[in-house]
Amino acid sequence: MSVLLFGVSHRSAPVSVLEQLSTDEADQAKIVDELLQSPLVTEAMVLSTCNRVEVYAVVEAFHAGLSAIGQVLSDHSGMSMGDLTKFAYVRYAEAAVEHLFSVASGLDSLVIGEQQVLGQVRRAYASAEANRTVGRTLHELSQRALSVGKRVHSETGIDAAGASVVSVALTMAGTRLEGLAGRSAAVIGAGSMGALTAAHLVRAGIDTVYVVNRSLPRAQRLAENLTGQGVTAHALGLDDLPRALTAADVVVSSTGAVRPVVSLADMHHALAQRTVIGEEERPLIVCDLGMPRDVDPAVSGLPGVWVVDMERIQREPSARAAATDAEAARQIVATEVATYLAGQRMAEVTPTVTALRQRAADVVESELLRLENRLPGLDLTQRDEVARTVRRVVDKLLHAPTVRVKQLASAPGGDSYAEALRELFELDPHAVDAVATAGELPMIDAQPDRAAEQPE
Repeated sequence: MSVLLFGVSHRSAPVSVLEQLSTDEADQAKIVDELLQSPLVTEAMVLSTCNRVEVYAVVEAFHAGLSAIGQVLSDHSGMSMGDLTKFAYVRYAEAAVEHLFSVASGLDSLVIGEQQVLGQVRRAYASAEANRTVGRTLHELSQRALSVGKRVHSETGIDAAGASVVSVALTMAGTRLEGLAGRSAAVIGAGSMGALTAAHLVRAGIDTVYVVNRSLPRAQRLAENLTGQGVTAHALGLDDLPRALTAADVVVSSTGAVRPVVSLADMHHALAQRTVIGEEERPLIVCDLGMPRDVDPAVSGLPGVWVVDMERIQREPSARAAATDAEAARQIVATEVATYLAGQRMAEVTPTVTALRQRAADVVESELLRLENRLPGLDLTQRDEVARTVRRVVDKLLHAPTVRVKQLASAPGGDSYAEALRELFELDPHAVDAVATAGELPMIDAQPDRAAEQPE
């Protein structure tokens, strides 16, 4: 069985397609449940961010597994299989491993080098693990991907070169407004992206922040945090959104809602209020970081309003990491992929080696019992010495081939050596499978990386 990846991201599809495919936690659980109903899929997890939807699955066969995943996503999105496959990419086995390592390292993000996606990978795995939809294969792959992501960020300068989508959007807004210091902002959504936005605004010297959220208590918590940092902050419910739009110089929205939160009517009302108070000339920058969109696309056509959305961010040069840091990160990923795959190949041959040694031990015990029946006069000391001698002979005969087969198995195509070993020693496949499934699943790396808690 191998890992199959079926994905759609900002690199392969326009924002409109990503909006159709966007999922929340409930959707992700349904997708995985439907996949596991197929006998061809044994493990599955969904990685969903504002810029990608990827399904990782352990499948019995490539084409049948690909068809199963594509059909489930087609049903979920309402897109035909033909339309969906126009924008999808597929990775299998080693290529799927390399892709996930690159994603966790920030090399496949909209903003190259950002750490936020590492937190998304962790949450995707934790959710699948909690729902018991991952087994040993995806467990080990996910854990190694998290480790690789941490290594890339700690050993390269990609963090300095890369940034978050939020920071790029606010930099663009600041350039348009000739600075954010002393200005007012509206933050729509008090979740992880809202908190990240607030942190960037504080560093930019913002004066006043209106935190707008469907849940007022959550907005109040974020506003209190901002007040503690010396910023004038107001917590508002969605009903008071026009007030925030009227007062703000920059609006950042990232709610995860399924339909626009900022309507054309809301913006018309806010602009009219600005005119009433004599501020119709004050520009308004709207950063729409939601997926699907939080802001009605028609808003971008209003006079005095400049919208920064995902498509505009994709074209922003500052969203690209420095070439040298990105190359260093890719080298680490390549090394880690090679090491991981070698380890997996060695792990695959281990049950065969263990089964061979068990077979040898059984033969030894059988022959010692036969010897004891034929020579009952042997005393205990003699019997023990004979047993030790026979076991030493068998161990020495098996040592070189079992060590060598592990070494050979670590190279590409190494699984053929395990098969040869099974054939040569007539090992029962069921005995090998029993050894392979006897181990327990390792513990999850559950300690969060605080710098990577926000979504991509």
